[in-house]
Amino acid sequence: MRKTTLGVVAGLATALSANAALAEGHGEITVAYFLEWPMPFQFAKAEGIYEEALGVPINWVPFSSGVDMSAAMASGDVQLSVSQGLPPFVVATSAGQDLQLLDVAVSYADNDNCVVKEDLEIDASSAAELSGKKVGVPLGTAAHYGFLKQMEHFGVDVSSMDVVNMNVEEASAAISQGSIDMFCGWGGSLRRALEHGNVLLTGDEKTELGILVFDVTSGPASWVAENSEMVAKFLKVTADANAMWADEANQAKMLPVIAKDAGMDEKATMETMATFTFPTVEDQLAAKWLGGNAQTFMKGVADVFVGAGSIDGALESYANSVNVEPLETAKGM
Repeated sequence: MRKTTLGVVAGLATALSANAALAEGHGEITVAYFLEWPMPFQFAKAEGIYEEALGVPINWVPFSSGVDMSAAMASGDVQLSVSQGLPPFVVATSAGQDLQLLDVAVSYADNDNCVVKEDLEIDASSAAELSGKKVGVPLGTAAHYGFLKQMEHFGVDVSSMDVVNMNVEEASAAISQGSIDMFCGWGGSLRRALEHGNVLLTGDEKTELGILVFDVTSGPASWVAENSEMVAKFLKVTADANAMWADEANQAKMLPVIAKDAGMDEKATMETMATFTFPTVEDQLAAKWLGGNAQTFMKGVADVFVGAGSIDGALESYANSVNVEPLETAKGM
């Protein structure tokens, strides 16, 4: 596990090339997002509202993990990532990648979790039996962080387990085939994994333990600095889409568009989004999120990864990794 995650971090560190301002140089920007991860922004994406607001074409590219998003932003291939998991963001910034957190995209304690294979009959009361078991989890992600914190809570020595770096699609297939004992992941892959097992802790139980699960919109600091007005407009469109979804009167109109864009049916889309929370701009700028708590939480995430031997070291502070100026500008638009 250590070798694989450090290899990812090393790859990021060597890829810290200049992030070209493609919006100005080539007339378009590239934005990373996830399939099977339905969010209100996808209504605006599908309807061309972002392009209208920003005044440039947008190349939307689906990714498999937040770690891959970090690498693409480091190479200059991606200018913004929507719903990048916080742990991949922390791993990248801890390695020296100059990324900035721009907003809180979504909070989802019930939509990122670990599933234990049903025939093991292991639950919270018998979690110690996970020692020696095989786990499929994408390293350096929110799922990896949640796995580490849950094992810490249950007193399971992770070094006693066979931890395999798998993307969530591979891991959900593996648990269905019985080739791993535990799946850790999110979204559609989590729903499929749940057909073959059970969770140890609910979202509320994880939150009570301080295992927060949220994604962010992020971008390379240099590109954000050169295109701050464009970034603010992007965040404004996202906030408007979130506000539109919050009004239930709009959901019948938005749901089929979001479902199609996410590559899901409407029922699964609605069930998934019902487990999501989209904080308002005002909430995001308050102390409980970007006004201080997120920065403190990032330090805690980094320290967990250091303690697990997954990264070499943490930053003294993650305050400089958060840039609220574009969001504050968006609030006034």
